[in-house]
Parts: sequence; C-alpha cells; structure tokens
Amino acid sequence: MSDNNSSRRRFLVGAAALAATPTVAGLAGPAPASAAGRDGTVGKVTTLTSRRRLGRLKVSSIGLGCQTMTGRLYGPVSSREDMIRIIRTAVDQGITLFDTAEAYGPFESERIVGEALRRVRDRVVIASKFGWNIDPDTGQQLPGLNSRPEHIKRAVDGMLGRLRTDHIDLLYQHRVDPAVPIEDVAGAVKDLIRAGKVRHWGLSEPGPLTVRRAHSVQPLAAIQNEYNLMWRGAEQQILPLCEELGIGLVCWAPLAYGFTTGTINPYTRFAQGDFRAFVPRNSPENMTANMPLVQLLSQWAVRKGATPGQLSLAWLQAQKPWIVPIPSATRTSHLLENIGTEEVTFTPDELREFTAALDAVQIHGERLPAGVLALSGIEAPLPR
Repeated sequence: MSDNNSSRRRFLVGAAALAATPTVAGLAGPAPASAAGRDGTVGKVTTLTSRRRLGRLKVSSIGLGCQTMTGRLYGPVSSREDMIRIIRTAVDQGITLFDTAEAYGPFESERIVGEALRRVRDRVVIASKFGWNIDPDTGQQLPGLNSRPEHIKRAVDGMLGRLRTDHIDLLYQHRVDPAVPIEDVAGAVKDLIRAGKVRHWGLSEPGPLTVRRAHSVQPLAAIQNEYNLMWRGAEQQILPLCEELGIGLVCWAPLAYGFTTGTINPYTRFAQGDFRAFVPRNSPENMTANMPLVQLLSQWAVRKGATPGQLSLAWLQAQKPWIVPIPSATRTSHLLENIGTEEVTFTPDELREFTAALDAVQIHGERLPAGVLALSGIEAPLPR
C-alpha cells in the first residue's frame, strides 16, 4: 500500500467511526477530535472554521452541493434519511453554505435540504436556483428555459415552501435564458429582495456581458461556474470580472465529478443513468489520456500528507480568497474528507510549482455533453 493510500485509509476509518455516532436533538451531534477504527487506527476529524465572502454574504470556505442527494445524477443513494443525516453532520462540522435547485429532482433536493436544516435555519446559508422550464405546481420538466419575471416569482414561492423558510439567502438564475433580457430577470429578483423573500442573488454559467448588465441593476453576490483542475475556463474572463466587480465565485464540480479524487481510472464503468457516463472527457480513451493529472495529484498527496481530493479543493481556494468550492457528498466519509481540506495549505513556492506542473498537463475531452454545454456562456438578449 502506498503512503497516500495508507493516509486515505486512516482518514476514512476515522470518518467511518464518526458516521456511526448517534443523532442527538435532530442533528448529527458534535464530532470528536479524532475517531478510532476497529484496528485502533485514528483519523483526525476537522471542524471547518474558516469563512469567506461572496459579495457581502459570509459563508464557510467550503459548501455542500446537494444535487446528488436525489439519486438521479450519479446513481442511487443509500436512503433519504442518510442524506438528511449527512447535511446535519455538515452543519455540526462547520459548513454553512448548502446549494440546491428546483431542478434537482425536480424539487426533491430542496425538500431534503429544507427538512435537514429546519432546526438550524438561522445558522446556515441556503442557495437555490430557478431558470429551467419547470411547472411550479407539478414539477414537470418542460422543454427549454423559463426566466420570465412572473415565472421566477412563482418558482420562488414554491422554493420557500419546500425549503421550509421565509427567505432564500442566495438565489441564482440556473442558466441564462436567451429569450428574456437579464434586466427583466434582475428586476424580478430586486422585487423579491424588497419583499424579503431573497437576500442575495447570482448567475450560473453566464456570459460575461450578461454579468455586467445584471450587476448594474441589482448587485450580484456570486457567479457559479464549473471550475476545477480539469477545466479552468473560468480563469479567462469570469475570474477577472468577479475580482473587478467584487463578486464571489462558487465552484460547482470542484472535484471534476470525482476524477481528481483519484478514485476513477480508465477501467471505471459508470452505472446506467449516471450522468458522468455521458461526459466526453469520461470516455475510456479520454480517461486514459487524462491519467497524468491523477499521477500528479497522487505525487503531491504523498508530499503534502493529504488526499488528492483535498489537494484539488485546496488549490481552488488558493487562487482567490473569494472562491468557494461546493463538492457534493452522499457518504459521510467523503464529506469529512472534503472538510479536512482546511488542514491543507500551499506555500507560495509550492503553489507556483504545482500550478506549473498542472499547466503542463493536457486535458482531453469536453467537460459536458454538447447539449448542456451549449447553455453555458450565453448572453441574454437586450431589452426591447
């Protein structure tokens, strides 16, 4: 067993022990400083204390993405009750940012988040998203997008009920609607903020000109984009724009759908219905071609005494102080491993060295299926 595998095993043994702790008062209960496995191995369990700002919104330095908890993205999950327990464990271990959307399920992810967080609502930040053409009453997914102002307001009312709250801390437009001026969208959100139903807002995968136009009507707190060691396109325009305008960046898929955790290899075959099977960079030939990235991460994991996933998240955080990754987790051990990123840092020299090595790795394959990718970077139409 390599040093890195041994380190990961010690961590996961400790995490498994924490996963077995009983639920107390509706939450998972405080974590011990360390947890012992059956063989006596001890893995340190971190409580996340660092905080970052998305605009004027203060959140934990790592959030929890709740899309996979419906069992419809990466395949089935153990149980709904386990997903609620994971969210409550995240609260106990210091995570304050929880990311969901009406489209996840549809509706089911919001219901899970709402039930899990109802007793600690004043301690957490809930982010959700509108923008797909979803019937607000039935949850039926209709073709295309829908960001008409009247639809946004109905969608938010439904979110509030499912999330068991009177306000959404961070409301995103899930994708830019090519049929609706962003000024109309921003105006509708501004109305919701005035009504107290929304506190802050953001855009997901927008075009840069749309960001400027939206921000001029109602200041944005965050942009949500894919950003990870396999896809760094946000560095070209979105990151500089966020820095200029004082907007935070929330990274979805910060672990590249699991690839940068080192647990996926060219022999991996995804289950039927697993979204990752349709991602071009996950084809067997592309996964083979992309293994130099895993090798780089494995080498640095040994050097830093961390897991490849923790290194991946730490590198993202090291880019800017207003970057917040939101890895998903459907196992307590994975959640706690992600939180353990707080213990991983780069010196300036290490960051330059690692980034230079990363720059030399060529990534093969598109980051999303063509139909989904076509909805990223869209510029909203101008007002008539």
